[in-house]
Amino acid sequence: MIETKNKNSIPYMRETWKKGLHNVDPRFTEYFFQNVYQPQYGYYVMKDGEVKGSLCCIPHAYMFNGRVLQASIISKIAILNSSEKIEILDSLMECVLDKSDHQELITLLKPEDQTIDYSRFGFQEVYERIQYTLRREDIKQTYSNLGCSFDPSAVDMLKVYVGFIRRFNGFFVRDIEYYTKLKKEIAARGGKIVAFYNSKNQIEGYATILIEGKTARIEECVYLESTALIKLINAAFQERGLVYLEVSPYENLSLVFPEAEKKSVRQIYARLNNPELFSRLYNTHVESVEEAVMLSKKPLNLNEIY
Repeated sequence: MIETKNKNSIPYMRETWKKGLHNVDPRFTEYFFQNVYQPQYGYYVMKDGEVKGSLCCIPHAYMFNGRVLQASIISKIAILNSSEKIEILDSLMECVLDKSDHQELITLLKPEDQTIDYSRFGFQEVYERIQYTLRREDIKQTYSNLGCSFDPSAVDMLKVYVGFIRRFNGFFVRDIEYYTKLKKEIAARGGKIVAFYNSKNQIEGYATILIEGKTARIEECVYLESTALIKLINAAFQERGLVYLEVSPYENLSLVFPEAEKKSVRQIYARLNNPELFSRLYNTHVESVEEAVMLSKKPLNLNEIY
């Protein structure tokens, strides 16, 4: 039986996360269920009085080719019984997608398990993040901390994000509330947010830095020019000697860091729920999500994790 919109669902969702999502930081789990989670976001399978699997589906406003669309992102898929993995996953996805088909044109999916064939549900990979592994010797130019702040306002962060995201398409719409929550989340996860301000006290970039053992991970880096980028990375090196930097594929930083290792991480999949309606909306003809993405005049940028 699929359960959703259950105000008592948190213990069941927590159980599946604890047993089925081993790479999730417990501090993130605490933050998520205290500050983000709502009963209508959770879907879980009960069988013989036990929870067998769950997922989250959270709605977002999605900007694509100048129009704001209603969308949602499916994430944190956790299946506890390997022998019934396909059956449990099919039940969860059928329930979620039945709702999505009637409410939104596009549904996104961020999978934890990359071995699952999500094309069975109509999803295709449309986006990935690129991770650079940086060492101090990869930074040819160093700067002092002059202009850096470890407590930027939500207003400033939104301001520089708006300037940064103009070069992209296919992104979630953000507001002041988003950044107020992001600051609280990064702090709850033991991380820091550093921002760079120019000589006129105008923000030119920020980075969210998470400490993971002997490394620092820049989970998001927003910047308007290269000086801000290097300043923010230098701030991360003050935390740890090895830095992982995640960016979009469009931001080809190989010219800036030619010796740095890079790899694909955090793929995003998408499903076009109603090609006919999408075609009418954009005055075109598409039959698949790949064709829909090809309409984009700018590269995609999706960095939300839920």
